[in-house]
Amino acid sequence: MTKKDRTARTETESTPSSPAKARPTSASSKSTDDAAPLGNKEYEKALKKLHVELVKLQQWVVHKGLRVCIVFEGRDGAGKGGTIKAITERVSPRVFRVVALPAPTEREKTQMYVQRYIRHLPAAGEVVIFDRSWYNRAGVERVMGYCTDAQAEAFLRVVPPVEKLMVDSGIILLKYWLEVSPEEQTRRLKARFEDGRKIWKLSPMDLKSYSRWFDYSRARDAMFKATDSKHAPWYVAPSNDKKKVRLNIIEHLLAHVPYQDLKQPKPKLPKRQDRGHYREPDYPYNVIPAVH
Repeated sequence: MTKKDRTARTETESTPSSPAKARPTSASSKSTDDAAPLGNKEYEKALKKLHVELVKLQQWVVHKGLRVCIVFEGRDGAGKGGTIKAITERVSPRVFRVVALPAPTEREKTQMYVQRYIRHLPAAGEVVIFDRSWYNRAGVERVMGYCTDAQAEAFLRVVPPVEKLMVDSGIILLKYWLEVSPEEQTRRLKARFEDGRKIWKLSPMDLKSYSRWFDYSRARDAMFKATDSKHAPWYVAPSNDKKKVRLNIIEHLLAHVPYQDLKQPKPKLPKRQDRGHYREPDYPYNVIPAVH
């Protein structure tokens, strides 16, 4: 997709006018199941093209000193981590910073709630991606009883003006909610039991929260109703198909952060210096065994 195409899409894409229209549901996430799944070869080809565009975006962000903040939220197993990895695997970690905060310390618990998040907001030339964010208070904290309903409601009242301040200051704020069906969530969480590469993803909190699907649905609905604003709308991404949701979100990201291709001359490797009097030393290096 060309930059012109993305601009046209941005101009014609409608922003959810109300939480009811934008509300993610199991039905919306299952709608992607009707289409044929994306093959690995097709996926890698599409992702490679998008990675080239992300590099162009990165260069433009640095060149113009843009500040971009991307929030990823969604149910456990919705695919947030894989999507973030797809975005960041070919760009510089000095420009694209991923923030995934642990549980608050005792000191942080005494601070204003958003305080520990604000210090991670982007400076000029940065894209900051929150793998879960201040919206923890509207989701897991509320559902699992780590905050009171009164604290959650107070948080939801405060968020829109805080995000308005962020946007008014020049930050480009994008908020993505990944919605997975209950059946697909079950399949993915079970897979973590059986795959030694994924077992670290399964936390005690995942097991505790798994049974509370509809409590999370209610919390999500309340969050959308309070914080799906014109200046910082939520964008819902059905994520039953991991490959498609990654491509769709990257396409959307590229369409919503204005950038241009900074034409640069093709680099050319200079000639290496002559060996001169240098000789390889006879040194007993500790060489790792060649087992493959």
